[in-house]
Amino acid sequence: MVDFAEASEPPRMVDRTPATSGMPPVEAAFAPPEGQTWSRVDSAFTWYRKLLAALVAVPVAVLGGTALGIWQGWPWGAVCALAALAAGATAWFGAARIRDSWGYAEGRSDFLIVSGIVVRQLVVVPYGRMQVVDVTSNLLEQTLGIATVRVRTAATTADARIPGLSLEDATALRDRLAARSETFSTGL
Repeated sequence: MVDFAEASEPPRMVDRTPATSGMPPVEAAFAPPEGQTWSRVDSAFTWYRKLLAALVAVPVAVLGGTALGIWQGWPWGAVCALAALAAGATAWFGAARIRDSWGYAEGRSDFLIVSGIVVRQLVVVPYGRMQVVDVTSNLLEQTLGIATVRVRTAATTADARIPGLSLEDATALRDRLAARSETFSTGL
């Protein structure tokens, strides 16, 4: 056991590497492994997000605005409809930024996923802890030719998924991750 109270110096947790020393701290915290760049999702993911925004905002505006207008009066119905349309417009115009926030990298011993605009997240999954790698695609994704790759481990608290990959990239990534998880098996 280490007694930090008696230590002459406080413990150092992380040394800055030369590759991230010139970056702002937030960018350095979410940087890809040294010598790599983030692989980004397909541009069709932008259209997927836009279509989802429209498919939710328009019915909520029409049905919710009508129902609230009948129940509470037309001014409240109009406010509901305008709020739903404003939220839909925000999602529509933010779709490209959301797509740009997603990335993944295959490190030597770990698989890394980065995402988020307001709340950024970096998920690191050791290859040896991967139990299942699956590819899913709902009807809208199938129409756009994209899929989601999900990595499952024994600890199900992490959201280890990459949406918006082309079907070819998704199946190739699934195969690479499955092969690497076999190579790095920890015997669980």
